[in-house]
Amino acid sequence: MKSAAAFLIAGALAASLAASPALAQAAPDNDKKSVEKMNAYVGCINRLSERSYQSRDRYFSWAAKSGPTGKERIIYGTYTIYDTSDCKKNVDKANALEPHDAGLEAAASAYAAAVGALEPLLKEADDYYTQENYKDDKMAKGKALHPRLVAAWDAFASADQKLRGEVEAINDKRALEKLAAIEQSEGKKARYHVEATMIQAKRVLRAETAAKPDIAAITAALGDYEAIVNAAEPFASGSGPDKIGSMFISNAKSYLTTAKQLMRRIRDKTPYSAGDRMMLSQQGAGWMVEGSPPRLMRDYNQLIDAYNRGARI
Repeated sequence: MKSAAAFLIAGALAASLAASPALAQAAPDNDKKSVEKMNAYVGCINRLSERSYQSRDRYFSWAAKSGPTGKERIIYGTYTIYDTSDCKKNVDKANALEPHDAGLEAAASAYAAAVGALEPLLKEADDYYTQENYKDDKMAKGKALHPRLVAAWDAFASADQKLRGEVEAINDKRALEKLAAIEQSEGKKARYHVEATMIQAKRVLRAETAAKPDIAAITAALGDYEAIVNAAEPFASGSGPDKIGSMFISNAKSYLTTAKQLMRRIRDKTPYSAGDRMMLSQQGAGWMVEGSPPRLMRDYNQLIDAYNRGARI
């Protein structure tokens, strides 16, 4: 039987996955069409996925898994998501570009279709709950909307995971190839350390947000990540092409701190306090809990932002 601490950590890990880590844009020194293609898919995920998961979290923060009854003490409704037409247009354009990858393109089309179907349904639900129409029809439409919402969210989550997996597999391969090429042409200088930091940061995230976290895998990933961050830090005081921006280093170290805190919590089965549990249960507040999965996700996304802005600025 799992301890209470382990149960709380597992629950928080599940919540963190719904937050959807941002994806790095494809590096500009790759083939131009390949970059354009991948960035179209990444753009959809980064713009639409998190909000789509938040809409589901918002709904189930007050509605039972079986659906609303009209007798709830508080009825929040749900969130809408951003316009999805640009995603559909960009996916169609990207799918026409070389190099073709049938699995990737099919996953992107399925994603665009799923999130496109979710958008108007969430608008319909939002109008219904915002206008409090459930007070006039005894929650009849709310009950009818429930299975449609669940099906749409399930379809979206499946499509999101599939596309994210396809994109990540390609990005992982390219990242290792790029790192090897940089080392061969430049040696282990600033650019090498930036790319190596991102590779190891992703490895830590995956280890700590796994369905069944393995402390040995987490410890190994953390050790390698800390080593590369320590090796990169001296480049923050450099100049010219051998300089790494101090903001990137700062974000990399903040992520390391949070990753260590979460590792210790998992390793020691440390329970969250009542206050921590309250924040973890509130939408958008979990990142304030030190050593929590939402905090890890927040810090990882900030590192991605620093990388996308230009780590060597």
